[in-house]
Amino acid sequence: MSNLEFLPQFPLAANPLALFGVLLLAGALGGELVRRVLNLPRITGYVLIGLTLGASGLDVLNTSMLGYTRVFLDIGLGLVLFDLGRRVDFAWLMRDQWLAAMALAECALSFGCMFGALVWFDVEPLYAAVAAAIGVSSSPAITLLVARDLKAEGQVTERALNLVAINSVAAFVLVTMLLSAIHREYQASWFAMVLHPLYLMGASLFAGAAASWLTLGLAGWLGKRVELHAALLLAVVVLLVGAAEALKLSILISLLTYGVLVRNLDREHVLMHVDVGRFSQIFFIVLFVATGAILQIGDIVAGGAIAVVYIAARFVGKSVGVLCFAHLSGIRAGSGGLLSIALLPMSGIAFAMTHSAGSLYPGFNAKLSVIVLAAALILELIGPLAVQFALRRAGEAQEEA
Repeated sequence: MSNLEFLPQFPLAANPLALFGVLLLAGALGGELVRRVLNLPRITGYVLIGLTLGASGLDVLNTSMLGYTRVFLDIGLGLVLFDLGRRVDFAWLMRDQWLAAMALAECALSFGCMFGALVWFDVEPLYAAVAAAIGVSSSPAITLLVARDLKAEGQVTERALNLVAINSVAAFVLVTMLLSAIHREYQASWFAMVLHPLYLMGASLFAGAAASWLTLGLAGWLGKRVELHAALLLAVVVLLVGAAEALKLSILISLLTYGVLVRNLDREHVLMHVDVGRFSQIFFIVLFVATGAILQIGDIVAGGAIAVVYIAARFVGKSVGVLCFAHLSGIRAGSGGLLSIALLPMSGIAFAMTHSAGSLYPGFNAKLSVIVLAAALILELIGPLAVQFALRRAGEAQEEA
């Protein structure tokens, strides 16, 4: 042993915890700076910091380094999806069936508009269908975090969060159904064409349901102690994210199902209300900084006019679906348009579904990414501004945290 072996060796090896701390610090400072100076959502600051540090900027955060943060990103996404699922109230949907009709209409019309527009611009039908299915989803993370940042409450806020949860599930169901067509396109076996979608959907739903049963059973046994219930929820979310990764399930469906059932099956109110935002905010910051680092400005150039067409068709479909049923669902006059604007964001869920659908066959992924990623980049940047505008204009934003 030499006299200097106790010193660290340079260059230093990448350390996931140190990288997590750097992303958290840079994101928190950037988000607060953007809010104070420009009066923009903190999320915009998080994404801009990521763009600055990522491949489109200083290239400090490359793909290999971001790989070390994957576990933190999955936990952050899992917490967003769980929190969103908890806001879906089956009793409300049964009472206000026009809200359910609105959700189905905006999903169906947005899919139809995007598919028709892409086919019109000579995109092959299979690629157009998968891209349209992905575009049905709005961004749960952006919508939820901007609403929380503004402390927004009211008709537009609650309807937006419920519609985002429903259209995220609808998007995943559509993409899953199209997996059979993707397998057929690349001449896979009938075994893969039939069983892959069934396994992905069925097992993901079962995992979320099992997690909800486990949570409610343990919550009843633990008693009414909020700190224990907070630890229980965080533990089960992390466990479910890990199980979904290991079993190749959908984190989206598993966590949304978990959140929805934990609320709607808890008829005896054994689970105390826990504000997961208190401990999830740190994961959210890192999630958006890392997402910004992954984005590449070059994707906009590659997508070109087709990305603009895709965004426009998506907005038209969602707006028509919402406006057709807005007055029937009891929403205030003039708020239907604001609700349509609040559904504009598209973010991490779109990236996840693009990767999931495209990971089966590299050739398919390359063509699909050109369509979706350019649109996702644009909506990642303007989406938070759209939600902030809609909630403020609706008069539902309170003082900012």
